[in-house]
Amino acid sequence: MAAESFYSLPLEQQVGQFFFIGLQGTELDDATRDLVTEINPGGVIIFGRNVAAPHQLRGLLDGVRELVPTPPLFGVDQEGGLVDRLRKIFTPMPSARTIRQHGDLAAARSLGRVTGELLRMLGFNLNFAPVMSIMTDDRDLLSNGLYSRSYGRSPGEVLGYTTVYMRGLQGTGCYGCLKHFPGIGAGEVDSHEEMPVVRLSHDDLIAQDLAPYIELFQRKDDRVRCVMVSHGGFPDIDIREETTGGLLEPASLNYNIVTELLREELGYQHLVVTDDLEMGAIARHCEIEDAAVRAFLAGEDMLLICASPEKIRRGYHALLEAARKGELPKERIRSSLRRISAMKSLVQPPLPLGLDRFKALSTEIEALNKKLNYTYGGTIK
Repeated sequence: MAAESFYSLPLEQQVGQFFFIGLQGTELDDATRDLVTEINPGGVIIFGRNVAAPHQLRGLLDGVRELVPTPPLFGVDQEGGLVDRLRKIFTPMPSARTIRQHGDLAAARSLGRVTGELLRMLGFNLNFAPVMSIMTDDRDLLSNGLYSRSYGRSPGEVLGYTTVYMRGLQGTGCYGCLKHFPGIGAGEVDSHEEMPVVRLSHDDLIAQDLAPYIELFQRKDDRVRCVMVSHGGFPDIDIREETTGGLLEPASLNYNIVTELLREELGYQHLVVTDDLEMGAIARHCEIEDAAVRAFLAGEDMLLICASPEKIRRGYHALLEAARKGELPKERIRSSLRRISAMKSLVQPPLPLGLDRFKALSTEIEALNKKLNYTYGGTIK
């Protein structure tokens, strides 16, 4: 669908394109149908609560696809390790840390390839992975939830592993999403609970956490098509001094980070999405209506609201009302529609879901786990 076709959609459907929403359960029941047809979302994200069986999951995504006038992006956090949404129906996948500890670049490529083909068979076209955080020995001691999710202890290590992972993943036609920009490995808390504060200067970020992003952005084959912005606070590069004591604004809602740093300074011009706006880092500081409008004005193209139908509706109607009142510049709306259209023009129809091939991919992961001496001992997230 060309960008011009998006521009001709009714305003209600244009605003719907800016939302990446979660669903409640495993079936396309009346409540889920009502939510999807009201929002007409640009994207749908799936969690473990939505997964019961391969054909059930494929049927759920196909059903949503048939409900909306503009086919959505279908995304999932299928990293491996602790963040593995499909382990109820597929062999648990190894964590990034396990692969890095074994020094096995081929394993990273294999994980990406198997993940991509599996997701395409199930109806997905976007994986919210890889995690780009740099986890040094000192950072490993922090309680930020990133310990096992990182591919490296240095910019070069992260770049090497994520490059081959992305080649494996995107070679199947499933796109990746680099996260969590501009890097929250140095944050002391988990953004699911509260805002991680990263006390790095602009130059330190460029030299460390942003270095792998910068290199991947400059690749001539245009490999990176989606970036997720974190809810981290960066007081040494951006703080509003006009308020008493200064106001620390999450990166996901921050124009200086989303537009000035990511788009203008680093030159990234493709799709940008928020992390989940229901996470504690946001919910503790502002209501969902305010978060949705602020995120969009900061330069985000798509807003993730992953769990509550009520909050999805509240965020959607707040952004719609802001658009109706002229509070969202028309060119700002058109630029995001253009990037969403460009992303959707790249995605391919799902692969056939054949159980023989599904089992063969599962066997590949079993062999990979054995090679890496990986056994899963965490909880489903």
